[in-house]
Amino acid sequence: MAELYSVGKKTNKETVEEIIAGLEAMGTYIPTSEVVRREYRHVLLKEYEEYIEMHEREKHDTIPPNTPDGEETGER
Repeated sequence: MAELYSVGKKTNKETVEEIIAGLEAMGTYIPTSEVVRREYRHVLLKEYEEYIEMHEREKHDTIPPNTPDGEETGER
C-alpha cells in the first residue's frame, strides 16, 4: 500500500485490482469465487482508504502551525 500511496493511486476498483494482482504474484492465495473476490476487494478498498487517511493525517500533523502548506520557516 505504501508504494501505491507514494505514487498517488486513488481508492478505486483499479487500484484494488492492482493490489490483488500484486498479492497473487507474491503467492498469496485468493479464491476464484466471485463472491469471495468481491468481499476481498471491498475489504482491501476499506483498508487502503484507512491507510491513506492515516498518512494524510500524519502529513497534516507534521506541518508546523502558521506556515503555508508546510513551508519551512528558516527558524531553527
